[in-house]
Amino acid sequence: MPNDLSADFVIIGSGIIGSLMAQKFAQAGASVIILEAGPRVTRGELVARFRNSPRRSDWMSPYPSVPSAPHPIYQPTKNNYFMQAGPYPYEAEYIRQVGGTTWHWAAQAWRNVPSDFKIHSLYGVGVDWPFSYDDLEPYYQEAEEIMGVSGAPNTGSPRNKPFPMEPVTEPYAMQRLRERLDPVYAVVSNTTARNSRSYDGRPACCGNNSCQPICPIDAQYHGGIAAASAEAAGAKLIANANVYKLEHDEKGRVTAALYYDPDKNSHRVTGKTFIVAANGIESPRLLLLSASDKFPKGLANNHEMVGRHLMDHPSTSLTFDAEEDLWLGRGPQSPSSINTMRDGSFRSEHAAYRLDFTNISRVDSTTQSLIAAGVYGVEFEKRLRYSAAHELNVKNVLEVLPDPENRVTLGNEKDSMGIPKPQAHYAIHDYTRKGHERSQEDFKRIAELMGGSNLRFSKEGVFANNQHICGTLSMGTDLNVSVCDQWGRTHDHENLYCAGTGLLPTAATCNSTETGLAVALRTVHHILAEQNKAPAPSAATNSTSERQPT
Repeated sequence: MPNDLSADFVIIGSGIIGSLMAQKFAQAGASVIILEAGPRVTRGELVARFRNSPRRSDWMSPYPSVPSAPHPIYQPTKNNYFMQAGPYPYEAEYIRQVGGTTWHWAAQAWRNVPSDFKIHSLYGVGVDWPFSYDDLEPYYQEAEEIMGVSGAPNTGSPRNKPFPMEPVTEPYAMQRLRERLDPVYAVVSNTTARNSRSYDGRPACCGNNSCQPICPIDAQYHGGIAAASAEAAGAKLIANANVYKLEHDEKGRVTAALYYDPDKNSHRVTGKTFIVAANGIESPRLLLLSASDKFPKGLANNHEMVGRHLMDHPSTSLTFDAEEDLWLGRGPQSPSSINTMRDGSFRSEHAAYRLDFTNISRVDSTTQSLIAAGVYGVEFEKRLRYSAAHELNVKNVLEVLPDPENRVTLGNEKDSMGIPKPQAHYAIHDYTRKGHERSQEDFKRIAELMGGSNLRFSKEGVFANNQHICGTLSMGTDLNVSVCDQWGRTHDHENLYCAGTGLLPTAATCNSTETGLAVALRTVHHILAEQNKAPAPSAATNSTSERQPT
């Protein structure tokens, strides 16, 4: 085994959360090592892969799984890396490379609403968080100032300071939706980590309509930018470092992380404080892989809570033809939504939800369906033009409650590196299904207001997955039902922390990245305060010299 590496902080995972934690610690004068399982890839490479891909609608096509750090792939065939135990398939997609999965996110950066932190007290369902919205508010602001979040007022989440930027220009199709649905529904601009003007050395959105799988100009913030910022601050980032075990001493303190390089040579990294910040699947997997004689169930798992309470945001949808020309495809892919059902007393009976409108060009999807149906020539051109101009889609983003039986475990198969694969145990319960049923009324009313015809509801009983992995490392005060305390410190190991969206005790209705980042920034402030190195809990944007190279 090669010579040891050592640092004050060893962070596993270089995604947006792990990298920005590393940046903060490095700026405070600490030594930091980031271990990333996957390779380095530049934005230029990813854009070229996307442009050259024959599967333009497959957002994972620019992000192939590599043998030394495999991740789930489902198209054109499944690689079966993420095993399924049922009863409902949870086909999560994520990326193992420097910067993580936010390379291809929709950049929605919503805050939770205050009630989301106390749904058990208010509505008798789920669990309460170990802190309040007010406790997290300054760290939401810090996250937004780092990423460059643009947003409109009236999001339902109180603010002490304004957004860093106004919303990106509203596409024409969304303007018409807003005008025709008012006053029945309030259509608002989505809150996104996307520049509406030059910000932090990055340009404004120019409407490429390829936010997923890749923003070609970095108008959209992503983990690659965060990783570059961490390195510019002094953190050492080791790519192709697939961590397969954490070691500990007799007192249960973590002492080292062991990783394989692509040739399966093993390396050892020691440190004072360890932070597992892979994602809501890979992080619990690593803790379970680190079982020992002293901790036979895995690290942080004395009460067998690691991997439990797996949550996401299932979706069903309606596609229909509006009566007027709208021409989706100009501007961001997911620009507008309806938020009136995010909170209310109904949550005691059924799931809350957001309604999200797509602005993805219909040309590719319509072309594929017409060719598959054997339509060619003049008829093909006619139908393609009509669909491209008229077709609309609205989906729900449904709340899921924490359930200990929804979980990530180790599978009985091994991956290409000889490490046990992760496995999902997952079901969608009545609470969520009832929210879906309620949203169908909204779907029909929206179509009516748009003069809709040819209504195509998604297949009954089939839920799309939004890849918002939550809950597998839940924070809480009760050791019997949680993995970490309110700061992300694991209950069982004093120098082992977890970070990421897996810590979120409930899923609420909004994309999870910003809340996961705000929680992590709160943890950083707490750790540095304990070491008498606390910065003020307000953000300074990254300098232009810290941008991800193209």
